[in-house]
Amino acid sequence: MKNIYNNVDLMSKAMDASWARNEAIANNIANVNTPGYKKSSVEFESILKDSIKRNTLRGTITNDRHIPIGSRNISDVKHKNVQNRSYSTRRDGNNVDIDVEMAERAKNELWYQSLSTRVNGQFNKLRTVISEGSR
Repeated sequence: MKNIYNNVDLMSKAMDASWARNEAIANNIANVNTPGYKKSSVEFESILKDSIKRNTLRGTITNDRHIPIGSRNISDVKHKNVQNRSYSTRRDGNNVDIDVEMAERAKNELWYQSLSTRVNGQFNKLRTVISEGSR
């Protein structure tokens, strides 16, 4: 049961990051013709991967005799907004490429939809367990 909540919590964090990424992409698209504008993006997957690599995520303990793994809770992993100032693709200093942004937007929308479907599936499992237990 606790595992279901951990999965939903992690997917919720990923959905928050995807939502923030969508806002950043929309802002980039809105400023495609603004001189000197530098595009922004959202990092989440790399932060999560680094946390897992460093073994800083806390494992789930289902028995008192289990050895605790890691020291950082999933809820501590958060997305980060980043502004890319390292290059410009145009003479006016703007570095937004509308084709790249539209592709990123489509990719992000698919990612958000798949996360939403997954969270729905977790809640359906929980609903099934509850309804079967009440018979």
